[in-house]
Amino acid sequence: MATIDSMLSAPEITRLHDELTTRWHEENGPPPTPAGDWLDRVARQHRANFDLWHIEDEARTPGATDADLAEVKRRIDSTNQLRNDLAEDLDRALLDWLAPHGLPNPDAPLHSESPGLIIDRLSILALKIYHTGEEAGRHGAPPGHADRNRSRLAVLEEQRGDLEHCLDALWHDTIDGRRRFKLYRQLKMYNDPTLNPAIYRKPANGS
Repeated sequence: MATIDSMLSAPEITRLHDELTTRWHEENGPPPTPAGDWLDRVARQHRANFDLWHIEDEARTPGATDADLAEVKRRIDSTNQLRNDLAEDLDRALLDWLAPHGLPNPDAPLHSESPGLIIDRLSILALKIYHTGEEAGRHGAPPGHADRNRSRLAVLEEQRGDLEHCLDALWHDTIDGRRRFKLYRQLKMYNDPTLNPAIYRKPANGS
């Protein structure tokens, strides 16, 4: 069983992101079956980002019709909602894990970004790194394309390393009572027919 200190490991999360990104691109397999443990939660949140990335690509397909774009937009909205819900779920799981230990320390300084939001950023970086690596090795690309993408890849890897360090530091500072984080609700409005005026001001039949 994981200890409070070892439950969250940024290098373990990024390894999982990379492994799943490669597997899903090669096999196009289904998302992992929810089992309730920590890494399954991380994997499900990453899958939402994976799906969102590729749905957004569909919106940029040359020749897409207005009907195609409308359908893609609806899928983007629903998948982005899932992505944010699952990031919140990561924070909720961590806070539930910390609570029996009297953590986070209510008197500690508040960190502005929660672990779930950092993990979401790491997930997106994993996708950028994968696709930038593809471009760096793409056959038949224009001159200079590979060098440009190798340079971009180095920047992305550096940014991910920095973010890994920040996530681990936040977790250990939280365990040691030096810092705290909260569950920040995204409270998206665009998917809620009672909150989005573009929906509630227009009848479903369009009249």
